[in-house]
Amino acid sequence: MLNSWLFKHIDNSALIVFRIIFGLLCFLESIGAIFTGWVKTNLIDPKFTFTFIGFEWLQPLPGHWMYVYYVLMGVFALFVMLGYKYRFSIVGFTLLWAATYLMQKTSYNNHYYLLLLISSIMIVMPANTYASFDAKYNPKIKANAMPQWCKLVFVAQLFIVYTYAALAKLYPDWLNANFIEILMKPRSHYFLVGDLLQQKWVHYFLAYGGIVFDALIIPLLLFKPTRKFIFIIAIGFHLFNSFVLQIGIFPYLALAFTLFFFQPKTIQKLFLKKKVLYEESECIVPKFKMPLITVFLIYFIIQIGLPLRHHFIEDDVLWTEEGHRLSWRMMLRSKSGTASYSVENKDTKKRFIVDLNTYLTKKQIRTTSTKPDAIWQFSQYLKTQFKKNGQDVSVFVDCKVSINGKPYKRLINPEVDIANVPWKVFKHSNWILPSKQD
Repeated sequence: MLNSWLFKHIDNSALIVFRIIFGLLCFLESIGAIFTGWVKTNLIDPKFTFTFIGFEWLQPLPGHWMYVYYVLMGVFALFVMLGYKYRFSIVGFTLLWAATYLMQKTSYNNHYYLLLLISSIMIVMPANTYASFDAKYNPKIKANAMPQWCKLVFVAQLFIVYTYAALAKLYPDWLNANFIEILMKPRSHYFLVGDLLQQKWVHYFLAYGGIVFDALIIPLLLFKPTRKFIFIIAIGFHLFNSFVLQIGIFPYLALAFTLFFFQPKTIQKLFLKKKVLYEESECIVPKFKMPLITVFLIYFIIQIGLPLRHHFIEDDVLWTEEGHRLSWRMMLRSKSGTASYSVENKDTKKRFIVDLNTYLTKKQIRTTSTKPDAIWQFSQYLKTQFKKNGQDVSVFVDCKVSINGKPYKRLINPEVDIANVPWKVFKHSNWILPSKQD
């Protein structure tokens, strides 16, 4: 039963077209990061880079070499699109993307995380067996079918993403549309729709429409009678996000995923008119069946478990940020803050306030004023910098934060030496003050 479900062969038109679109979008993401100034702002200008904790050894290349890095990543993506030396190219892109993702989180984005997951999944996909240079030069690999698990992996991943995105929205400031109002306020100047986006009824429509869309998109795509209807809705939803929220390639990647829900015949008529439709439903169980099942079982257990971890950590994740990342908590809150960093020499007891502009970019200052892990990392950095000059110091942080326009409250205990406390990965850090304060 399991074998026939996972290893039954189906037409591979969806995967082939997805590879082409995915490669193109990754190319545009890589090259676009250069021309929009993203690489300069996040990887070249900063003196200090906020990596994921534990990956401090991953640092940007010196000078302007990060431009070369992103061009190379774009070339790999282009080769993926063309199906040229596919396996080498997708591995190359994935490794480079993983490194640049882990070496900076000032511009953390759930969509970057999704791109990392999908590119990793694409490594094991037989996505170069048709409409590719690989198949042209090596006809032996040419095929018009793939095992059904190739499709199921994408469906399962998307279901996890959208379901957790819907559940994360079930909190007061989303349900009363306060956050949507804050999100739309800076967009009042938009052509034609600016004034409309300021209407309260529009905020409620977007808030509850977002929940319904995220919760139902996958089930409705799987159900044939509603597939075309929800696809039309998805086009409107993602184009709205692209225009209003300006979130890069994600809306178009999300639309590309819908390929896995449509009949191969439909995809062929639109994209691969010369391709022969596969209709045999042959079941071929590979020798690596158990390792394959084991790897994906572990993978999906992690994917299901990571977004739940904040429930086992004290206090509200919106406040502490503990368990926020890698959890599909996408565009859920507006956070602003102010922070003052004081360095005290342990020997002389002399204390002074650090000028953040000396060490950080404006974007990084905003990060170190609201996010506890960045506050901890910057405190470690300050300690290291002063240690180079022979000084053993303590770092104290006085930080106040406002979430969704609410009154400012103190986030960090100003009496704790942040530079000399360990970071806790799956536990609450007590130097983060409670969200509910007198």
